[in-house]
Amino acid sequence: MSKPYPITYPSTSETDEQALQASPQATPQQELAGKHILLGLTGGVACYKSAELCRLLIKAGATVQVVMTEAACEFITPVTMQALSGRPVFISQWDSRPDNNMAHINLSREADAMVLAPCSADFIARLAQGRSDELLSLMCLARPIQHIPLLIAPAMNREMWLHPATARNMHQVTQDGATILGIGNGLQACGETGDGRMLEPAQILHDLIAQFTPKSLAGKRLLVTAGPTFEAIDPVRGITNRSSGKMGFAIAQAAQEAGAEVTLISGPVALPTPRNVARIDVQSAQQMLDAALLHADAADIFIATAAVADWRPANSAEHKIKKTEGQATPALHFIENPDILATIAKTPAAASGKLYCVGFAAESDNLIEYASAKRKRKGIPLLVGNIGPNTFGQDDNILTIFDEQGHQQLPKASKRVLAKQLLQEIALRLQPAH
Repeated sequence: MSKPYPITYPSTSETDEQALQASPQATPQQELAGKHILLGLTGGVACYKSAELCRLLIKAGATVQVVMTEAACEFITPVTMQALSGRPVFISQWDSRPDNNMAHINLSREADAMVLAPCSADFIARLAQGRSDELLSLMCLARPIQHIPLLIAPAMNREMWLHPATARNMHQVTQDGATILGIGNGLQACGETGDGRMLEPAQILHDLIAQFTPKSLAGKRLLVTAGPTFEAIDPVRGITNRSSGKMGFAIAQAAQEAGAEVTLISGPVALPTPRNVARIDVQSAQQMLDAALLHADAADIFIATAAVADWRPANSAEHKIKKTEGQATPALHFIENPDILATIAKTPAAASGKLYCVGFAAESDNLIEYASAKRKRKGIPLLVGNIGPNTFGQDDNILTIFDEQGHQQLPKASKRVLAKQLLQEIALRLQPAH
């Protein structure tokens, strides 16, 4: 077996450019429908990101009430946030608009969640000390902590982030029931580079959606393969396919939101890593198999969505195969690639029932016949079939689920929606029999 492949965790170290390349699965529509979010802004240049966050929350179906500190008003105007949210912005605890003059009570009780983005080092200190001398901190203290989660997106200079006082305050805030979402790394407004940037709006949106997602896979470890494989002919050419990896990446993201610890093994694709998912990049089918075998023993669920090449060139040229005048067309000889799904399905973990294996079949015709036969041939409990030419590179799909009882179709929907539906089916099958 070749050496282990590096795992990357982009949630706190990926560049801002990567974070901004949000895939369609990263900004789902209407997943916050019916939710009322209180968005709190504290003093910091990252307030400019809060405008985009407000737009994303509304695009996801939420209603948004903005509350700002006086310091936040120095960085972005209440007029801007009112225009984006469609609601009057609250700043002062003495605001007389509420009939009972108790904005801190009324606004906090209406919320399904409170999000502080950006949250400055000073405001984290206020929360840690339980101070309540202005509206936003007063609302944080007055909220029913058992029912209204408080999510904090810190934003500050790298030295402030590393200061022991900040670490101490964040620990206290966490102990008091708040959730720290983490920070980004990169160039800061002061000109320095390091940790302390506020997360990108799409990342905060993901964390908020995850907050409301039922944890049907809590405690489970999921291993998923995605994308195509690339089999080299020479250093510049190879054999691959049209798989975009979108289905596998959507499954990885949805599983993480559902509480699973997710490892994603990906062939060459142009997709950003789902938040809080460990990613392993590979090229060939053999590399994908090696990585899968390395992590399968620790997994509870294995989902093989990758479109793995069935064959590879018997010999890969060391240098580019040159075309010269009068030269005969080179002949390529192929050998069969290892069957990743069948190999994993025969491991002791899968054979004992500890590892639940799910396969994917991309066919061009006769889906029911070919996919049913494939499930039996691979020896797996569940197989998902689709028509490959209709889905490669697309944002939506139609899936058919095959098991011992027969098959059922999941109607056409976005891959994001289908990923969540598929994981619900898997979670139901993993529940202990009564």
